[in-house]
Amino acid sequence: MLELALKFLEEKHTCPHCNEELTLCHAPPIHVGDGLGWGSEYLFICLNNDCPLFVNGWEYIETQFGHSGSYRFMRIPNSDESYNMMVGGKDAFTGSVVDIEALKRQNVRYQKEKEATAALDTCVAEKNLEPVLYLLLDNAATLSVRKRAAELLAPINDLACIEPLRNHKFSNSHLEQAINMAITAILKAHYLKECPYCAELIKERAKYCKHCHKDLD
Repeated sequence: MLELALKFLEEKHTCPHCNEELTLCHAPPIHVGDGLGWGSEYLFICLNNDCPLFVNGWEYIETQFGHSGSYRFMRIPNSDESYNMMVGGKDAFTGSVVDIEALKRQNVRYQKEKEATAALDTCVAEKNLEPVLYLLLDNAATLSVRKRAAELLAPINDLACIEPLRNHKFSNSHLEQAINMAITAILKAHYLKECPYCAELIKERAKYCKHCHKDLD
């Protein structure tokens, strides 16, 4: 996605109606006219509110169709295709401008997810908790990969996973349940339990918490 956006940004196009440079924007999910896709993730769009096409489009649409709207000129990247696209207001597409820095951040996160996913194959043998934790704590990671990571918690059997996982908010209840079951198994393997009052780890048969000084009977 990043590479494609950078490639398209090298293209320079101007609006034939106002001669302003077109802006690279994310394409809407459906074609406004026929419900079909645009065939591109990105579109070059004239965002000039003083463009004659946009200025005069309001009256034209009101007269022809009886509702409020106007047109923005748009062009498909790496193509000669262009359209006068109907829009419903002045803010249309202003929030869809391609943010290269945001794409770079997304790309970095995606690359880290790929690296962590690849490391799952050897993390149990290496007792390497890092890729498992990275995937579980990244809410944007693929859910199926996160579920696989959760299954590896108990085999790795590292107490260091408990605190960060307990402090993280999971939006998927099935994933959270799998993690809770893994934590229970890890605690049992170490003959430990969590204090019901302060959540610190204490011996499984402890009657008194040495951290919060609560009686557990």
